[in-house]
Amino acid sequence: MNEWYRVGKVVNTHGIKGEVRVIATTDFEEQRFAIGQELMLTDPNTKKEIIVKIATSRKHKNFTLLSFENLQNINYVEKYKGQSLYVSSEYLEDLEDNEFYYHEILGCQVLTEEGEVLGKIKDILSTGANDVWIVQRKEKGRDILIPYIEQVVKEINVENKTIIIHVMEGLLE
Repeated sequence: MNEWYRVGKVVNTHGIKGEVRVIATTDFEEQRFAIGQELMLTDPNTKKEIIVKIATSRKHKNFTLLSFENLQNINYVEKYKGQSLYVSSEYLEDLEDNEFYYHEILGCQVLTEEGEVLGKIKDILSTGANDVWIVQRKEKGRDILIPYIEQVVKEINVENKTIIIHVMEGLLE
């Protein structure tokens, strides 16, 4: 049975020909949003998961504009605003050493080198230079922003869902 992994979110429609504006949550936009790629989303009216096939794909500002086969009218796609897009596990490629999919990082517990539990990773921001992991603190308080750089991230164990970081000056403030 295939598992499904989030690769983007429909944030709006674009024009009247059924295009949707998507914010990507993947480092593999070219593959995930390629023409012919199948994605899954949930119909907000019926709550059923449906499979859509990409008919067109193009970049526009900070968004990816997609249209789907058989849904090429604004009236067919408007209801999908706010819905997440998912790719099947069958389309995931093997990664190089020290490369990870977002779903492997999300939910990982973050610890300092001294063993102090800081919290769990709840989201990932793609900044261009490097990803930034948003850590929800174990105790109440503002989220911690952890840059995914080798000076900070010392060890990632996706099997145990743990990440060890070096706390640089000012990182936790």
